[in-house]
Amino acid sequence: MNVDTTIAKNIRVADEKASYDAACKRLLSEKIILAWIMKNCLDEYRDCDVDEIAGKYIEGMPQVGEVAVAPDESNGISMIQGAGNEDTSLTEGCVTYDIRFFATAPVSGELIRLIINLEAQNDFYPGYPLIKRGIYYCSRMISAQYGTEFANSHYENVKKVYSIWICMNPPKNRENSITRYYIAEENLVGSVKERKEDYDLMAAVMICLGKEEDSSTDLLKLLNVLLSTETGSQDKCQILEEDFHIRMTQTLESEVSLMCNLSKGVEEKGIEKGIEKGIIATISTLKELQIADDIILSKIQEKFGLMKETAETYLKEIR
Repeated sequence: MNVDTTIAKNIRVADEKASYDAACKRLLSEKIILAWIMKNCLDEYRDCDVDEIAGKYIEGMPQVGEVAVAPDESNGISMIQGAGNEDTSLTEGCVTYDIRFFATAPVSGELIRLIINLEAQNDFYPGYPLIKRGIYYCSRMISAQYGTEFANSHYENVKKVYSIWICMNPPKNRENSITRYYIAEENLVGSVKERKEDYDLMAAVMICLGKEEDSSTDLLKLLNVLLSTETGSQDKCQILEEDFHIRMTQTLESEVSLMCNLSKGVEEKGIEKGIEKGIIATISTLKELQIADDIILSKIQEKFGLMKETAETYLKEIR
């Protein structure tokens, strides 16, 4: 097999996958989409209208894949407006957030600041419990506030953080579920009551998608439609407008269309890659059985529907 050809193909597939992932993140970073997520997953916005959240409470423009996760290299830049999407620590390395943005929320007549990280995750089992990574991101978003949101011993200025994960390929038992992990007060001895805002400083939320027809809430239906690889862009735009009253701006419509086109490309490349593996495995097996090349050519042409020239190319690469 020609190594250079294999590497080139893998690079193209990786580039297309990266482009698709980037398109997903840009689509999720649209304020109206973020507003739907915030209303359904964050207590602070339960009673707010999605348009109100998008227009009034999300600060500035959400940053996509460009922000530092520790204070070592923050260069003294304010984290309040225009903070980076990656926190960099000299000892812990660099972590880049998919989407990071700031929001204010109405509480007791005053506004509080929330720092929210949103991650789109394809692999639910990347080799570690995903929820631990979510809690780790919360911890780093809090520690990164030192020197920006607060200094010295002014811990009263620590801002609440959320890490929200949208899992597109969860296990069956987690499909179409939304789960929150947070800090709660528990009296082991005695009965005391601390102000909730003094300890309720972080929460990780796992949104696990599934089949659109099994969606039990509007948010799950919205995200299942939005990130579907089967629904076409026109149908998506129609559903977003009619079912969720989301005005399709030119930017939003183009992002939906781009993501749909890229998802088809990724899917086709995945199928193509699987077929290619099958061809290579078949040729290798037949060669081990010392089958003549002309018979191998005939068999793989018949089995995989290949032109003679294409079959001959694969055969040459295996030699």
